Amino acid sequence: MGLSGSKAKYYFMSTNSNQHAAVTREKLVEDVKVLTKDVQDLLKATASVVGEKAAEARVKVEESLKVAQDKLAVAQDSVKAKGKEAIAATDEYVRDNPWNAVGIAAGVGFLIGLGFAAGTFLRRRD
Repeated sequence: MGLSGSKAKYYFMSTNSNQHAAVTREKLVEDVKVLTKDVQDLLKATASVVGEKAAEARVKVEESLKVAQDKLAVAQDSVKAKGKEAIAATDEYVRDNPWNAVGIAAGVGFLIGLGFAAGTFLRRRD
């Protein structure tokens, strides 16, 4: 009992795109965290600057920072949800197709062993 056509297509397509998207999202999350810290440090450093324009700029930056932090929280929740979805799809596939999973694992193990053997063979020739 395998995955149905559209379900299998979704599983294999989403796995690849989810891995790339997760790396991109993780990088984005990290970049926004660094930016947030830098902006907070800047706000603290400029707290002594007085004047109407400086106060307006600080308020505007603080509001933008809050919006960015909220969006970051939403992005993190999305990444977690997609990860859980991918894990559930993989678990379901393995449970529905245990012998396929064993075959895939054996094939990957064979290829890794072949790579190590080739490396060992090439080192001995030198």
